[in-house]
Amino acid sequence: MLRPAPDYDGLVAGFAWDIPERYNIGVDVCDRWAARDPGRVAIQEVVGTRVSETTFADLKAQSDRLAAGLRGRGVVPGDRIGVLLPQSAAVVVAHSAAYKLGAIALPLAGLFGPDALRYRLADAGARALVTDAGGLAKLAAIRADLPDLDLVVCTDGALGEAVACDALMAEGSDAFTARDTRADDPALMIYTSGTTGLAKGALHAHRVLLGHLPGFCLMHDFPPKAGDRMWTPSDWAWAGGLLNATLPSLHLGVPVVACPSFRFEPEAALQLIAERAITTAFLPPTALRMLRGVADPRGRFDLSRLRNIASAGEALGPDTFAWAQRELGLTIGEAYGQTECNLVLAACPSAGVARAGSTGRPVPGHRVAILRADGTEAAVDEPGEIAVARPDPVMFLGYWNQPEATEKKFSGDWMLTGDTARRDADGYVHFVGREDDLITSAAYRIGPAEIEDCLCAHPAVALAAAIGKPDPLRTEIVKAYVVLREGFAASDALAGEIQAFVRTRLSAHEYPREIAFRESLPMTTTGKIIRRQLRDEG
Repeated sequence: MLRPAPDYDGLVAGFAWDIPERYNIGVDVCDRWAARDPGRVAIQEVVGTRVSETTFADLKAQSDRLAAGLRGRGVVPGDRIGVLLPQSAAVVVAHSAAYKLGAIALPLAGLFGPDALRYRLADAGARALVTDAGGLAKLAAIRADLPDLDLVVCTDGALGEAVACDALMAEGSDAFTARDTRADDPALMIYTSGTTGLAKGALHAHRVLLGHLPGFCLMHDFPPKAGDRMWTPSDWAWAGGLLNATLPSLHLGVPVVACPSFRFEPEAALQLIAERAITTAFLPPTALRMLRGVADPRGRFDLSRLRNIASAGEALGPDTFAWAQRELGLTIGEAYGQTECNLVLAACPSAGVARAGSTGRPVPGHRVAILRADGTEAAVDEPGEIAVARPDPVMFLGYWNQPEATEKKFSGDWMLTGDTARRDADGYVHFVGREDDLITSAAYRIGPAEIEDCLCAHPAVALAAAIGKPDPLRTEIVKAYVVLREGFAASDALAGEIQAFVRTRLSAHEYPREIAFRESLPMTTTGKIIRRQLRDEG
């Protein structure tokens, strides 16, 4: 655990890893609290106006029975178990059952279509799948392409070939003994979002949860605190929702609010935070930018118990950072990581580690550097590639069945992220962008994040994306794609106003020379803008 300290140097000096040789995520997030405080609420599930609660004792009993039922149907250690479910206690039960079996949990996002599911289930060779009626409907079209899938379990009952989850759990026993796994044993495989090329399965060990705790504590202002309650709109199938919010919260005994059918709407999000007395939230930058369209949020919603918001996934930007301070009264705890090695940079206002436009500093316990192309460390304010040194508890074991891709991810003992950033004189890391998203214009290297953040500060702009468009004179020019807020209409005059706004606030070489208005922007299921698709469109 990372303990509070008055400054960054104190945080680093007071921290050391303590990863046990034997460790199991399922036992940690279910059994430990069930033994200590069995009636403690673990999951609070909100469906419309109905609220139900699941205790840690419930999680332990259900995950033990599911693990025993799966074992009785032939699932063995090392098998991959797909989990295709919306936010719910059932997600944690399915994950914990897999971990206790010594199997590998394969989280799958609800937004995946049949092709995405086919690829991941087939590539992983999934032996079992735990899903609901909605997931079964998607599975029907691809079932013939999944010969390794022997068992389908449905939380909505026995439908078609699927075994009812309740019935399978009834076959199990409360006396199930979890496998005594090593901290380095495989536990979890999350597929990269695949903005370029086919997605790759990043295989993680049980230690990945313990490795997330320092960064989790930093970005969420050192939980647990009295009355803490966590919520994120991010799908629990992703590293952000699962490892930046849900599993670490359960490790600490903090209840997690689940909203199975939640579609992010800014006012609905604020209403949920108010009604459920959310104290800590993990909100991706896109969600925070959407919140900027809500007028007087603290005047209209009771946000008095919301003490911390953390964000990661893309650069937040100084304008959104300042907006949150002004309108929400909160300094966002920004963080950085990748599916392969998550939560290695973070900010924490209470420890004096927060700066507008920065994603924070290296989390104690992680060695992070900004490297030049030749592998040497970049100078202050010189852009370079973010790299993380191995060994590291949050670092993946490798890409599933792709040893060559795994090898290419490393240069010596440095894991290369493909993300460009600079480090200022005080050690703060400023994210610039993905290497393939950088814009080269008249010899300037321009990151899209700063432009997009500035665009979203304009009162007419709800969302924006910036790309480089080929240009014979400047190599590339900046082109912006803009989604307008309600009440604004696209026009040449508005485009000119937005261009002048950015030029005045940033610089002459960064403002978008072209603006295209759109109804929506292409995004990954994790809420990141797919700039490659916009570049392909021209």
